[in-house]
Amino acid sequence: MSGPRHVVGIDLGTTHTALAAAPVDDEAAAAAVERIAQLVTTTTVEERPLLPSCVYFAHETEAALAIPWDRTRRHAVGEYARSRGAEAPQRVVASAKSWLSHQGIDRRADLLPLGAPPDVEKISPVQATWHYLDHLAESWGTRHPGAPLAEQEIVITVPASFDAAARDLTVEAAYAAGLENTSLLEEPQAALYAWIATHGTDWRKHLSVGDVILVVDLGGGTTDFSAIAVREEDGSLELRRIAVGDHILLGGDNMDLALAHLVSRKLAAEGTELDRWQLTALTHGCRNAKEKLLAQPDLGSVPVVVPGRGSQLLDGARRSELTRAEVEAALIEGFFPRVAATARPGGRQRAALTQLGLPYAADAGITRHLAAFLTRQAAAAAELGAPAGTLLRPTHVLFNGGVTKAPAFRDRLLAILNDWLANDGAPPVKVLPGEDPDLAVARGAAYFALVRRGRGLRIRGGTARAYYVGIESPMPAVPGMETPVNALCVAAFGVEEGSPAEILPQELCAVVGESVRFRFFASSVRRADRAGTELERWGADELEELAPIEVTLPAEGRTDGDLVPVHLASSVTAIGTLLLEAVPLEPAKPDERWKVELGVRGDTEEV
Repeated sequence: MSGPRHVVGIDLGTTHTALAAAPVDDEAAAAAVERIAQLVTTTTVEERPLLPSCVYFAHETEAALAIPWDRTRRHAVGEYARSRGAEAPQRVVASAKSWLSHQGIDRRADLLPLGAPPDVEKISPVQATWHYLDHLAESWGTRHPGAPLAEQEIVITVPASFDAAARDLTVEAAYAAGLENTSLLEEPQAALYAWIATHGTDWRKHLSVGDVILVVDLGGGTTDFSAIAVREEDGSLELRRIAVGDHILLGGDNMDLALAHLVSRKLAAEGTELDRWQLTALTHGCRNAKEKLLAQPDLGSVPVVVPGRGSQLLDGARRSELTRAEVEAALIEGFFPRVAATARPGGRQRAALTQLGLPYAADAGITRHLAAFLTRQAAAAAELGAPAGTLLRPTHVLFNGGVTKAPAFRDRLLAILNDWLANDGAPPVKVLPGEDPDLAVARGAAYFALVRRGRGLRIRGGTARAYYVGIESPMPAVPGMETPVNALCVAAFGVEEGSPAEILPQELCAVVGESVRFRFFASSVRRADRAGTELERWGADELEELAPIEVTLPAEGRTDGDLVPVHLASSVTAIGTLLLEAVPLEPAKPDERWKVELGVRGDTEEV
């Protein structure tokens, strides 16, 4: 084969997965959404633009879940799997993307579905992601028999706030599905790429130098904020991503759970108490009801059925309903409260013991998280010559994610944002007309693949944070005092992925032959630090400590515990992970060096 025949964008969403593609040999062709074959009932296969991000494992008494490329399959991916969540939630894997970002677990461990019966072989978040991608590859193959997905150029999107491990594991799942020609793209950038693709060169009529676009991406599992500035470079307009928010596990899943608790309280008032299994099933049912109410303005209410726990699935089923007024009151006031720009997300004291679950944001107020982001990034647009304010002042907003499909949510958020801007002396924002929030990211990812081939406008950005490694002081032990640690900047804010490695000037010592721990830090506000900058102290909100990496650097000809003088070389890989290499000043063999990649915990490799 001479090369890929298509560029492909894949949006691996928490709730839905989508795929868009464009031929590489037709410069006039735009990226188009591909329909994905999937089971919608036990015997019906349909092609739909969205593949629900769910896997269902059939009971041994059920018939095979046949799909055109596998007539004996015992699991289903997509719409049928999603629908089974309301009746058999313990056999359904959902929200795998949120689990993939969970830093507190082994993301390769077989733990999903939670509470699965003994006959279900649990899978890891990485395997669940593989299931989605493998299904896409199989469905693509039925539509493009002469051009397997594995042979195409693929861009997979991830949240801008995904940590290095989650990015790394996403690529690992893609490789397992045979998709090795894969790169990653941040979802907010993909959404803006989709907008640019729709407007062509006319995008310049909507934006001018000095404008700042706030991308508000509210999906099923995460809330993502990004700021992209319009700059002038060599007489031409260019776009540069200047700020990214924290990873906030807050989105449609939280809303579904909030509605489930609302309905469970109504049932409790009628004398029906639900157990944990029924509450999980009810959450799936409330998701369906919410989507119907938000999509159909003429609906006043939608029935919700809670399955019983008898020998038959619907034994003792309980019925209730969700009204439009209930949904809007619970979700608008609960998730988009009217707050001042000085508001901050609240925390709560955690219990000493907790069940295994996702680390959802402690505060459900999306507007409080937005206020914190805009205030924290107040200086992000200073390089544009913008007037200083108490918060980052966007001039435009681009909405993305399934949650933003509801006009009531968009209107409330815009009203609050414009109040903040007015109080800060700035004009109101303009809304960029977006694409279908469910499909824009996939289309934008495919457009980005075309951009890399010279067919469009590229958004510049690089790393969304500066990265640091901890360096321990050589001072002697002092009772009651921890050994001081300095933070050495190893990657500056905005370093482009795939850039050449930088050799840092400091001469350090690496411990070989015994287990050691690398401490890493990140900052989204220290924008002036360069690689090699060493910090002895920093503010409480300036650096965030990341998960440490424990490794044993091989001694090879040295004594265990030896201190080996080294220089550090650092770079950011094409998928956005930090690669740190310790290069001995006096190598024991040619090209000796050790590398540690800030990705999967405990991963180290001698080069």
